[in-house]
Amino acid sequence: MAVTMNVKSINDLAKDVLKIEADSILKLIDRIGDNFDKAIELLYSCKGRVIITGMGKSGLIGKKIAATLSSTGTPSYFLHPAESTHGDSGIITRDDVIIAISNSGETQELLNLLPLIKRFGVPMIGMTGNMNSTLAKASDVVLDIAVEREACPLNKAPTASTTATLAMGDALAVCLLEKRGFSEEDFLIFHPSGALGKGFLYHVKDLMLSDPEKLPIVHENDTFTSVIETISKFKLGMAMIVDNSGKLAGVLTDGDIRRTLIKYPDTVSLLIKDVMTVNPKRISGDEYAASALHLMEKYSITALAVVDSSDKPIGVIHIHDILKAGVA
Repeated sequence: MAVTMNVKSINDLAKDVLKIEADSILKLIDRIGDNFDKAIELLYSCKGRVIITGMGKSGLIGKKIAATLSSTGTPSYFLHPAESTHGDSGIITRDDVIIAISNSGETQELLNLLPLIKRFGVPMIGMTGNMNSTLAKASDVVLDIAVEREACPLNKAPTASTTATLAMGDALAVCLLEKRGFSEEDFLIFHPSGALGKGFLYHVKDLMLSDPEKLPIVHENDTFTSVIETISKFKLGMAMIVDNSGKLAGVLTDGDIRRTLIKYPDTVSLLIKDVMTVNPKRISGDEYAASALHLMEKYSITALAVVDSSDKPIGVIHIHDILKAGVA
């Protein structure tokens, strides 16, 4: 018969699970040292692929680590240890590096791979919670992923241990990413679809309004009232102000207009340079659309002036056009 638990005890149990799993990750920090450095060097110098293997829940975590490594510049493949003894081990070459995952370090299906690994002389990184296990002793480098207890009340189901393993895998992937100098452009190659890819697929020049006849550009010595007419005409909520050399000197937005009308009872004689926002945010057409979106969100603006290498305005990019393109 099912045991009924009240809301408070369910919430307390959930909090306990999160605390135990968080603690399991925090305790890994003190274990980052020489062995971790050696693991990074092995993976970085690998001329083939990183082959990750593990059974059960460890295998599922291994698949995620392999996917993360592959998407960040380290070619990786998951090998099921049970299938490996029925022909799949043929994918292993002498240029590869093995990451073998087993919390106990005594998973038989995993240990069955050891003779082949040793015969080929393939370097192996063991990730285990038992530093005295067969796996630990057979590994060239061992990463300690031990936890004090599982988050499961029975201390049986892999919970905190798999969380710790996943976190250690992420630490390896991120450090390799940094060591390889993996760039945004590299990331795009492996993520051409979705919001991540679109953020690096589009440049500002691809989405900006660039038709000179549709750009609200005025001179700093124009009158305030004439610029209001320009803003109303082009319907972008702003005008770009240039100086005598044609460089961007400022912008006037709908917000600037409201503040000016409140501050000055008589605006007839006002020049735009007296009330414009000087040194406005601007962006190059060669920047990513994602960078433009970041600026807009950071400074709560809806449109950015786009300038060339001489700081002369050549376009406007609006947040609506960025979002319409799927950049998020």
